[in-house]
Amino acid sequence: MKQNYLSMISVIEHLHRQFLDLISAELERNAVQDINSIQANILFNIGPFDLTVGELTLRGCYLGSNVSYNVKKLVETGYLIQQRSAHDRRSVRVRLSPKGLTLCGEIDAMHDRHLAELSSGPINAAAVTDALTTLRRFDRFWNRMAGEGLHQGALTFHAA
Repeated sequence: MKQNYLSMISVIEHLHRQFLDLISAELERNAVQDINSIQANILFNIGPFDLTVGELTLRGCYLGSNVSYNVKKLVETGYLIQQRSAHDRRSVRVRLSPKGLTLCGEIDAMHDRHLAELSSGPINAAAVTDALTTLRRFDRFWNRMAGEGLHQGALTFHAA
């Protein structure tokens, strides 16, 4: 079981990188050169919502990226609109600009193409549901383990 567990972790990391490569290819296909795949994924995760940067960080998986830096770049390139919260002047809220909404539509169309391809291939809806259920169980398990480790002071890191 240990080898399968470690292999699964490796596959999850690999899938995330592959997904970002798919977004990069979609950006290229649409001649979008002013942002990268992580930034496009951030836009897609914002969607129609008005969020704080903290809420955005909780929503997505942005490994190896600085969300604040990427939000700043997305504002500079015109994909995001940023404004201070009316209720808490320390809080900054972001939402998609018309340019950001257009790009999100293109990313959504990419997802639709992938789903159409999946529906005629070897991975059916039940398999996707089963995989999602299993991954959510791991998410809860790892969150619980991290929480226990933090409360017990048991998290130690060893050099490989």
